[in-house]
Amino acid sequence: QPMRCGVVLLHGKWGTAQSPFLQPVVQILEPHCQVRMLEMPWSRNRLYDRPYADALEQIRVEVARLRAAGVQWVAVGGQSFGANATLAYMAQVGDADAVIPMAPGHVPEVFYQVPDVRRSVDLAHQSIAAGLGDDLVEMTDINQGQRRTVRPSATALWSYFNPQGWGNMAQSAKSFRRAVPVFWAIGTQDMLYGEASLKIYKQLPHHPDSHYLVVNATHATTPQGARQALLDWVLARTER
Repeated sequence: QPMRCGVVLLHGKWGTAQSPFLQPVVQILEPHCQVRMLEMPWSRNRLYDRPYADALEQIRVEVARLRAAGVQWVAVGGQSFGANATLAYMAQVGDADAVIPMAPGHVPEVFYQVPDVRRSVDLAHQSIAAGLGDDLVEMTDINQGQRRTVRPSATALWSYFNPQGWGNMAQSAKSFRRAVPVFWAIGTQDMLYGEASLKIYKQLPHHPDSHYLVVNATHATTPQGARQALLDWVLARTER
């Protein structure tokens, strides 16, 4: 008898599939749901080795596997950049039954205001226009105030850092292919806490089961702070 629910969980920028920030959520969900954790192109090992479309395809394959195994209700969840991807997934693919963005992160329209980032993003765009999408472009990536030099292809860099592209969470939120319940968790000590987070959430298509949760937590500890409320919410959706 397959479990009734499945959750595909996505780590944050420079993270790993076994993200310690997501472990509290994995532990509380696993008795009730099949949980799948993926290593995404923004991991510390991959550093944007594939464009955003390939990342969404990776998620789609996992969602399809859970459905093929007989799981009825499949959610896509994540922390930070992983949360960004849950929104992009619903805008571009749209076949999940629910979305669980926790401490949403990666804000390309803000990074674009940083002069050296903008230079790299513009160069990537120009390279693609010149038919040189496979050329590598060096960029200073920013993650919660930390910096790291990355050298992805122009195509990959532009796909994540185009200020109006798939990484733009407000654009993704208002472009959902259908209305699904969203469990949104944000920490009081998160850079996006307050107006920035609410503004994106308000772009989502209305669903009566959507839930906006504020927890007393940092960007990293938001999943831990949200886990019990998340479990209750998932069970309410799946044990009807």
